[in-house]
Amino acid sequence: MSRQPRERTLDTEVFGRPISYNYSETWVGWSVLGLRLVMGYVIFSSGLEKLATEGWTNPGGWSAHFFLTNVISEDNPLQPMWLFFADHTWLIEPMVMWGQLAVGLALLLGVFVRLACFAGALQMLLFWAAAWQGGLAAGLPVAHGYVIDSSFVYALVLFGLGAWGAGRILGVDAWLESTEVVQSNPWLRYLLG
Repeated sequence: MSRQPRERTLDTEVFGRPISYNYSETWVGWSVLGLRLVMGYVIFSSGLEKLATEGWTNPGGWSAHFFLTNVISEDNPLQPMWLFFADHTWLIEPMVMWGQLAVGLALLLGVFVRLACFAGALQMLLFWAAAWQGGLAAGLPVAHGYVIDSSFVYALVLFGLGAWGAGRILGVDAWLESTEVVQSNPWLRYLLG
């Protein structure tokens, strides 16, 4: 006896326009799980690569200082902020590297997914802003797209994963939400899911 995928209808409003469509719970569940695991892998492996090639343990390896002072365009409208960060790489480098490791691991395990998605999306938006090569008059072009690049796409995917509560699908968050601590403190659900 084969089980039929359950269909549901999503009723929402976008820009004041009502939207309604049918979707398969089965395929949404698999796609959300797949996106969470792939994003977790991509972000975690990026952090691992930085850890393995870190500038202070591997001369010539990864360095936020080099990126902030040599890779970011001088036409970037946020150039003063990047130069400030370059003067504080003792703080920035560990935040980027350990942040990527923590966000990636949280997504892979499905634990504190909303918190991880927020932190990861914030980091991706900063990476996106670092790629700007001019002001608004220049259209904020980036190296691999006109305004939109992979960091912006990653930020949107992370936003979606957090909104969908992706940690509840074969993740630790599903178990955490059933604990007495979370049941007694419902605000914790904003970090889970």
